[in-house]
Amino acid sequence: MNKIYILLLALVVVFNAGCSSKGKRTYKNFGKTKTYSSNKNSHNQTINKKDYSHPTMRPYVIRGIKYYPTVVSVGDVFRGNASWYGPDFHGKLTSNGETYNMYDMTAAHKTLPMNTIVKVTNLKNGLTTVVRINDRGPFVATRIIDLSNKAAHKIDMVKHGTAPVSIEILGFDAKGKRRIPTKQELKQTPKQQQIGKFAIQIASFSKIEGALVTQSKHNGTDGYKTVIKDMQTNNGRMFKVWLTGFKSEQEARDYKALGHFEYSFIVRDD
Repeated sequence: MNKIYILLLALVVVFNAGCSSKGKRTYKNFGKTKTYSSNKNSHNQTINKKDYSHPTMRPYVIRGIKYYPTVVSVGDVFRGNASWYGPDFHGKLTSNGETYNMYDMTAAHKTLPMNTIVKVTNLKNGLTTVVRINDRGPFVATRIIDLSNKAAHKIDMVKHGTAPVSIEILGFDAKGKRRIPTKQELKQTPKQQQIGKFAIQIASFSKIEGALVTQSKHNGTDGYKTVIKDMQTNNGRMFKVWLTGFKSEQEARDYKALGHFEYSFIVRDD
């Protein structure tokens, strides 16, 4: 009797497990990830966040060219040619999902983080305007910014189509209020903006001892720091050694291309 009861109970468990696997496909969450810093006194435990960033913050390809959103700081200045766009795009969606309004003080840039606030100066006449980046472009090598129709009028460049300009980073509207922040608000925003955090995984071990040796050996390499990520994976518990401290994906890619670590690859350090 006991054998029959146990057999029936096992069948119920299997049936329920089969039912739970049906329906919408999901990614398995392995729960917590422990991070072991190269600082021997640091053993912080962090929650493994979902690997996600807004699509406009990721690298993208236009006409075979790959563009990497990049790190910028308040006070950085860039020079190039500005163009403008208006009626043909009015009412259409921008790259970050907003509706383009040619009467707003906005602009498109290939790599500046969304909601970066910049001052644009027409180098021909000295006129200036302040805009918020909410779109990608212009995809012409000699041009660095595409101004809205209203912003282009502010620096008197509409009739010429393009103009040589300088762009100064004033700050970052992290809340995305879709307006130009006041000077006081800009003072309270970060002084530097970067797109996510990236690391290079240089090794992976099933035992902590190997990870500790690798971490100690490579910590401080070219100014970068090593950490150990204690992760639960489909293959069981793994200790992954990451080289951290890269300010952008492009920096991580450039360093990986040097070939110092065979079989290494780039990961998001969220």
